[in-house]
Amino acid sequence: MTAHPFHSIHTHGLLRVGACTPPASVGDPAANGRAAIALVREGHEAGADLLVFPELNLTSYAIDDLHLQDALCDATEAALAEVVAASAELRPALLLGAALRRNGRLYNCAVGVARGRILGVVPKTYLPNYREYYEKRWFAPGAGLTGLTMRVAGQEVPFGTDLIFAADDLPDFVFHAEICEDFWSPLPPSTAGAMAGALVLCNLSASNIVIGKARDREMLCASQSARTLSAYVYSAAGMGESTTDLSWDGQGSVHELGELLVASDRFDHAAGIVYADVDLERLRLERMRTGTFNDCATASGHPETRFRRIGFDHVPTGGDIGLLRPVRRYPFVPNTPDRLDDDCYEAFNIQVEGLRQRLVASGTKRLVIGVSGGLDSTHALIVAAKAFDRLERPRSDILGFTMPGFATGEATKGNAWKLMRALGITGDEIDIRPAATQMLADMDHPFAKGEPVYDVTFENVQAGLRTDYLFRLANQREALVLGTGDLSELALGWCTYGVGDHMSHYGVNAGVPKTLIQYLIRWAIRTDQFDADTDAVLDAILNTEISPELVPADSSGRMQSTEDRVGPYALNDFFLHHVVRFGMRPSKIAFLCWHAWRNAAAGRWPIDFPEDAKGSYDLPTIAAWLEKFLWRFFQTSQFKRSALPNGPKVSGGGALSPRGDWRAPSDGVAGPWVAELRAGLPPL
Repeated sequence: MTAHPFHSIHTHGLLRVGACTPPASVGDPAANGRAAIALVREGHEAGADLLVFPELNLTSYAIDDLHLQDALCDATEAALAEVVAASAELRPALLLGAALRRNGRLYNCAVGVARGRILGVVPKTYLPNYREYYEKRWFAPGAGLTGLTMRVAGQEVPFGTDLIFAADDLPDFVFHAEICEDFWSPLPPSTAGAMAGALVLCNLSASNIVIGKARDREMLCASQSARTLSAYVYSAAGMGESTTDLSWDGQGSVHELGELLVASDRFDHAAGIVYADVDLERLRLERMRTGTFNDCATASGHPETRFRRIGFDHVPTGGDIGLLRPVRRYPFVPNTPDRLDDDCYEAFNIQVEGLRQRLVASGTKRLVIGVSGGLDSTHALIVAAKAFDRLERPRSDILGFTMPGFATGEATKGNAWKLMRALGITGDEIDIRPAATQMLADMDHPFAKGEPVYDVTFENVQAGLRTDYLFRLANQREALVLGTGDLSELALGWCTYGVGDHMSHYGVNAGVPKTLIQYLIRWAIRTDQFDADTDAVLDAILNTEISPELVPADSSGRMQSTEDRVGPYALNDFFLHHVVRFGMRPSKIAFLCWHAWRNAAAGRWPIDFPEDAKGSYDLPTIAAWLEKFLWRFFQTSQFKRSALPNGPKVSGGGALSPRGDWRAPSDGVAGPWVAELRAGLPPL
């Protein structure tokens, strides 16, 4: 049975690349060619689209003056011809390393190969000739060589530093080659290659290893992929190279936008390939939205006008080959301890400093906040407490109000009071039920006549009254109203417009998604931001189900659940991140989400994630909630985001302020996104 296109990585703009570490045979091109063919066959079976070999992998690197022996040069071309012939029935495009003769000179080259054809030959631009390196003794530099051809292995092929290679039948599969020292230069050739359109930058390296050098290589790969908005595939020589004076570690890696996707085991005696699926579509979209990248291309004289784009037929299979790529279940939450602590520290302090500055600038004497005992108001309150501490102002000038309504639970109200007392703020309680009852009666609402009608009016009367009270209390007591709503709620429109939780004088949580708020509170506990009594209340609040508590419990005693209405926040935050940060097509978001969430036992969870909370979602569930998200996000909620109060951007994943990351029409429609999702999914 043929797999549905949904299951193919190529459908979603992904490309499987591999960094190869073949066993080297010193000065034996025939053996090196056989080793390369074995890895190409392995890559074919693994579904690889592009394989990158080390520098001079066919010739050998550390052979000194043997480079200048015709017998070795002949053997190198013969080995290259063997690999090219073997590639005819194999899927991967290749970048091979070989020393090749042209016009009385010897060049250290990267050779592009696909389906039995040599696509082109790229000479090394910068030849190291310092410390342990003597490359200028043997090789001619490639700098300035453009628009040329050469004959090699029976084919007349493009030759020069002006080549990029592009598949004619797979959008965005465009790659560039540079060689070792090239990316240690102040202006790596791959920079121009990227500006000319290459999305995958490749480095064939024979970099010898000394203490600390692996960190430098990784830094350069990460930096180049981030700066050029690209994927960077790096392959360094490993076992078998001559150790007369040097040693080799076989470092291979793939980076994308500065993030390491995969790395080889260094000093490994086994030949092998490390694979990663790079997201070409994500890279293209990033370049589209990053004007600086294109401005730089303009300032550099449009490198695309100086490069030759060499086309080839890749013939992708389109089958289901899985996904070799880490996809975080919680994209706003790092899953490594050091990054989680660093990110929580930054997020918390961004909020604290944003509020502190607003308090200073406004000259306000006090702060008013509604405290429900839920996650959002809890986090906003601890941010406020820390801001007042830094201003050396008494926490008693924070005026907290808990405002029970028709469905307020004793547990949440109790937690609200415990938190206010533990933090030492001025707490008070206003029962909104009399005012809400009066308003509903004035409106002739059925609830006022004793009927159990819990519609949106019933809910919003309560939400609106709470905010109305807060604003009037702020007027009365010379205070600012601190908003508590978070980024996830703004994405879903899960807030009451106008005089409701949509509005405040400063929305301190507006840049923080629901899934991150929990970790910020846990971080505050773990790092002793407050005392033990406060920590105990915070822990209790973390263990309370998320609910707006606007509708009374049902006959079984179950309270209203937000996630029953709008979907799991774990999924909604996943959707939000990939829509706002990357602009991905909905079917692709579903594909990535399915791979992230289909197996609870696979992949990494955020640090300290409760074992009993680790779950999974199947594709029909993901698709159903994604379609609801698309309707809410694109069609029904933008008018609320177009009228947001101020609040600090916190995450690189984006914010929804109309003055910041997300600007959209309030009367837009969700139709194109929903249609794309439905068309791209397999039968469910």
